Amino acid sequence: MQPFSNTSLTSRSLAKLARKSAQANALPMGRTTAPGTSADALIAALQPSVPTYIMRYNEAARAAAAFQQQFDGTVLYAVKVNPGRKMLQTLVRSGVRHFDVASLDEAKLVRRLAPKANLFFMHPVISAATAAEAYSKYAVRTFAIDCAASLAKIQAASGNAGDVSLFVRLALPHASKSMIDLSRKFGADFDEAVALLKAARPAAQRLGVTFHVGSQCMDTAAYREAISYAASVIRTSGVVVDAIDIGGGFPVTYPGMTPPPLGAFMQVINNAFIENGLMGLERFCEPGRALVASAASLVVQVDLRKNDVLYINDGTYGGLFDAGKSVQFRYPCRVIRSDGSAVSKELQAFRFAGPTCDSLDMMDGPFYLPVDVRDGDYIEISQMGAYSESLRTGFNGYKDYLTVELIEGNC
Repeated sequence: MQPFSNTSLTSRSLAKLARKSAQANALPMGRTTAPGTSADALIAALQPSVPTYIMRYNEAARAAAAFQQQFDGTVLYAVKVNPGRKMLQTLVRSGVRHFDVASLDEAKLVRRLAPKANLFFMHPVISAATAAEAYSKYAVRTFAIDCAASLAKIQAASGNAGDVSLFVRLALPHASKSMIDLSRKFGADFDEAVALLKAARPAAQRLGVTFHVGSQCMDTAAYREAISYAASVIRTSGVVVDAIDIGGGFPVTYPGMTPPPLGAFMQVINNAFIENGLMGLERFCEPGRALVASAASLVVQVDLRKNDVLYINDGTYGGLFDAGKSVQFRYPCRVIRSDGSAVSKELQAFRFAGPTCDSLDMMDGPFYLPVDVRDGDYIEISQMGAYSESLRTGFNGYKDYLTVELIEGNC
């Protein structure tokens, strides 16, 4: 499909093309897609009354290429972060061949789009039925475990064939240095992990340990500490371990959060492997946010302004969960005024209120926008390629949204 021309683009022609594209791509109800050449032009033409994602797949391609170049090991994309069909296809074209899946639906999706991909079921809690189907139907051969019961389920699912890779998930003992702590729900403590490594060694073609320092980790030292802890568990177990999966958590930039460059994380990780005598082990990681966050923005519309509160047509039950009370991410924002008129250069701190009747649907930010933002204005919220679309709900009937693609080389 050819990009739109800014001179001939009209709301009617764009909507018509979007409908045709949605039919051709068999997209879900309430969602359409069409390419375009400028975020402002697309919004001016569409005048959308529903939240609208502007996809920049070339950004995901660039991020994936850069990450793979810098990480000395195998990159598994965490599918949950953004399971969009075209996003997955973009990552495959960018060289990603390994995927961290956490459900049968994710396994089915990746297997359909990339039949030769390697699937890693890194969710350590799994039902016997799920383990059996993942192994037999979707050819999953790598699983994470954090207790003896999970090990038994994988052994039963594989018929003790000896062709599985097993990664023991560690519960990290130190406090999380990330925005979202992922260490409390899963993982074996030190003694449990040692015992599990000993029990899993005879059943595993490849045996490893894995951990997760937490999402949006801003401190490179967290990886050094976790790798050192993993090395201690391995030494104490006395068994041969083949691999370490250092999980995800690699951060991106948000207002008020400027992380160290990716290279600084990689240097610390590499040094930690050297210091702990682990250079002979295979190395894996599970990035998600770092690959796809910059690949999308979300355009919302201001339904009402009350002083410093902007009531917008999307919220925490939609694409802005991470901006809500539980996570409180701030995001880069800008106003798009569809009539092309200028906005003030003076900025003010605003809060957002979502469209549902639930008073929890609030986002404190602060989000800095022009002081003269008004009803009907559009706001483009950046860094929305990670988690935003995958966490959407249809609560209160607010389920419709659009997706448009921005063509390479335009802004």
